[in-house]
Amino acid sequence: MRNVAIVGTGHSKFGVRNDVSMSELAWEAIKEALDEAGLEQKDIEYFIVSNTGGWSSEPLPAVVIGEYSKLVPKGTVRVEAACASGSAAVKLAYDMVASGHVDIAMAIGIEKMNESPTPIVVEFIGRAGNYFWEFENFGLTFPGYYALHATAYMSKYGATEEDLCKVAVKNHYYGARNPKAQFQREITVEKCMSSRYIAWPLKLYDCCPITDGAAAVILAGEEKAKELTDSPIWIAGIGSASGTSNMSKRGTFSSLEAAVVAAKMAYKEAKINPDNPVKYIDVANVHDCFTIAELMAYEDLGFAKRGEAVDWIRNDQTYIGGKIPVNVDGGLKAKGHPIGATGEGMIAELTRQLLSRVEKDRQAPIKNGYALAHNIGGTGHYAYVTILSLSKPMR
Repeated sequence: MRNVAIVGTGHSKFGVRNDVSMSELAWEAIKEALDEAGLEQKDIEYFIVSNTGGWSSEPLPAVVIGEYSKLVPKGTVRVEAACASGSAAVKLAYDMVASGHVDIAMAIGIEKMNESPTPIVVEFIGRAGNYFWEFENFGLTFPGYYALHATAYMSKYGATEEDLCKVAVKNHYYGARNPKAQFQREITVEKCMSSRYIAWPLKLYDCCPITDGAAAVILAGEEKAKELTDSPIWIAGIGSASGTSNMSKRGTFSSLEAAVVAAKMAYKEAKINPDNPVKYIDVANVHDCFTIAELMAYEDLGFAKRGEAVDWIRNDQTYIGGKIPVNVDGGLKAKGHPIGATGEGMIAELTRQLLSRVEKDRQAPIKNGYALAHNIGGTGHYAYVTILSLSKPMR
């Protein structure tokens, strides 16, 4: 296995993108990544498209995107891992390059969720759990799933609805400073607390939006990366794991076991002490599809001990200047959650953070040269943790 580096990233504006087709939206990210890497379409040896779909008009997104972006006739495949599809695509691209099968591969995430009415989108996402048992019998949709996590966590650790709202306030604060974010405005705890309930205790501002967006990441083997850039960002470790489809078969609702397993795998590969990862990692993006998910992520990743995430958010420890900046692009909550593109969006953001290429008022201090992306599919049905590094890994 050879070392693999990120040599180019692209990130469209997230939001309601009725101004473009799926192919045009994907091209925004693809072109940006190609330009950043100094490459042309002919240089891409294989491209992987992550897309959950169902709500958009194109059932074969890799095909139409490949044609429009002039990537044909290079090999391609569509990958789906629910909300972790983007990180799954990066993992597959990484494996192809690390194995020596290709020298350059591109992971492209794309979603046009707003092509369908909101009730259809909510239903399709709700089907991502155990369809016949949980959706058909009990009518669970994803706000309901994460409300179960929220009530379990609140009961066990004493978290409050105000604590959940503080996650939203932080992420909107940074989303307001990110020109690519869907929501570019700050909110207050009071505004969050007064918003309507979606699934108690989760309110409107506890939930991520329905989003259109695209992101792209170009990966290259070590020798090729050295030819292309003097500032490669290396993939130091990737961990992946899965959880039961049926929630009733899980041991706890206050944690996602798949995320814990994936994090341990990534830390081991990156040679990071799992008992104190904050000592190494400068900045993180975690999967905050709902505010409770961010609190659980602090603990599942080992940033905070069990039950301590509440104190972290109460004391601003995940703002810039705290113990570890988290979701300083706005996260899924404010930047948006175009399901198939979220993973690549996280990795593109963290690459730019490590290179100090983001807006100054949301740039994390880079001291150790590590960044972490935590990407969850479903309610822990899939989990990917990807660790990026300024320094070449020692294999």
